[in-house]
Amino acid sequence: MVNLDNGVSDDRAKELKWRRIESLERSISPVAKSLVRFSYGEIVSATRNFSKGRVLGRGALSFVFRGKVGLLKTTVAIKRLDKEDKESAKAFCRELMIASSLHHPNIVPLLGFCIDPEEGLFLVYKFVSGGSLERHLHDKKGAKGRPSTLPWSVRYKVALGIAEAIAYLHNGTERCVVHRDIKPSNILLSSNKTPKLCDFGLATWTSAPSIPFLCKTVKGTFGYLAPEYFQHGKVSDKTDVYAFGVVLLELITGRKPIESRRPPGEENLVLWAKPLLHRGMAAVKELLDPRLKCTLKNSTQIARTIQAAAACISNEESRRPAIDEIIAILRGEEEPFYSIRKKSNFSGIIDCYSQLQHSKSEMKSHLALAMLGVSEFEDDDHLYCR
Repeated sequence: MVNLDNGVSDDRAKELKWRRIESLERSISPVAKSLVRFSYGEIVSATRNFSKGRVLGRGALSFVFRGKVGLLKTTVAIKRLDKEDKESAKAFCRELMIASSLHHPNIVPLLGFCIDPEEGLFLVYKFVSGGSLERHLHDKKGAKGRPSTLPWSVRYKVALGIAEAIAYLHNGTERCVVHRDIKPSNILLSSNKTPKLCDFGLATWTSAPSIPFLCKTVKGTFGYLAPEYFQHGKVSDKTDVYAFGVVLLELITGRKPIESRRPPGEENLVLWAKPLLHRGMAAVKELLDPRLKCTLKNSTQIARTIQAAAACISNEESRRPAIDEIIAILRGEEEPFYSIRKKSNFSGIIDCYSQLQHSKSEMKSHLALAMLGVSEFEDDDHLYCR
């Protein structure tokens, strides 16, 4: 019998499939024993046969479901990779290898996995009950239908916690990890509002912090992409620092990075905020989320966060500080005149996103292109399974 889709006999197709599974098993064998291996039946039972009511979210190549596993019915988040996508095995291997090596209080832990030759690949993470930072910041209504405002104390806690998580990725593991997709929807809050960084689907190892490599294709979320990555495919720890700077701006302002309905000149958060950041606390009334108030109690923290954001979003990679320096700024351990020592020249900058100010239709076109799931980058394939 011949499979008309690809001209390969069914027997040959099965043989190739099993070979790929065997190759995948060999690749993950160094870490597989440290994780729970779930059967496909357990995955189906946990998600109630992938019920729509169990969907937590979706990505370009995956769905995430809420489920309960084991005798104790532990609640978990189950990521189901698209079994039809040719890159799924590679993506699964990379994410499993990286996520299984991470152990930090501000990172969502990987608990286990499932490999089924017919039904595909699954990653099982600990469930975080408080929802995403995206929802808390940008949803007009809270869980009970009332307007929800994330207080400054929680925003500052998120800033420090995620900075600590990024520092761990860059400097606290055996090999430097670049997340490449830091954004509010990938930051979850626990019941006590502890932030947890999640989704390592785009993460990659680098040889060392601040030593960049080139990516053949660019993946990520528009509005958070560092200029050197967006324009030239250049990846380093500073890629994450820039994205974190955009998150800091969202925490300060309550705005999304791209909002086409804003008045001309305000659609792009970074471009709008840069001249205001240059003025520091003198512009706090214009910068600060109108739902918040700057008080004697929180003004110092707000000032530090503004300073940290300004340093992170420098167009020039070399002017961006390492994440450890950003933590020092947030904590008040760095000199207030940090921006003089490593000052970004906000005036006269030709930003790689400036073209988006021409028209709203152009902005929407760029946004649509940026959100497409382009092919996986190939430069670091030798680091993972084949």
